[in-house]
Amino acid sequence: MTIYLVRHGQDDKSVRGGWSQQGLIEEGIQQIHALGQQLSQHTFEKIIVSDLPRTKQTADILTSYLTNPPVYLLSKEWREMNNGKLAGMKNSQAAIDYPGLYYRTLKMDETYPDGESPNDFYERIKAAWENIQAQKTTGDVLIVTHGGVINIIFHLLHDLPYTNQEMYFPVGTGTITAIEESFSE
Repeated sequence: MTIYLVRHGQDDKSVRGGWSQQGLIEEGIQQIHALGQQLSQHTFEKIIVSDLPRTKQTADILTSYLTNPPVYLLSKEWREMNNGKLAGMKNSQAAIDYPGLYYRTLKMDETYPDGESPNDFYERIKAAWENIQAQKTTGDVLIVTHGGVINIIFHLLHDLPYTNQEMYFPVGTGTITAIEESFSE
């Protein structure tokens, strides 16, 4: 099985992402149309999509290029970091209401106001990844998700300790990463 991780297309950089309800901007829509053309001849056994609007919009565009795609499964487990009250807030307003509060400034066990901690985020994604691996699907799987999620998966794959202090594996918007998974009995 190959697992394809897609990061959603470009969204509005002037607002905090996380669990925001924003969709893609025009640049992001074009990114995903280009990616859809690249994937048009591919077949997926399963498609899993973070249930946030920007990933749903990404999945809708991508699946329009596929022949007989499976109905995709919306999943809260594959969401980006829950940044609580900052979700969707303009960066300029966040600088006033929550000066200096960024993902990298949180301690690993410190939560965003009404959100989750970096450690909670890591554990949620680790569990979601282990669940995918435990299913031992024979066909290919497409997961439409977020940059922070993909970064955690890369840490897991490389057996690296996770910290929110450094982004070892930055992933561009509208990109795809293929991961070969083999299972030994």
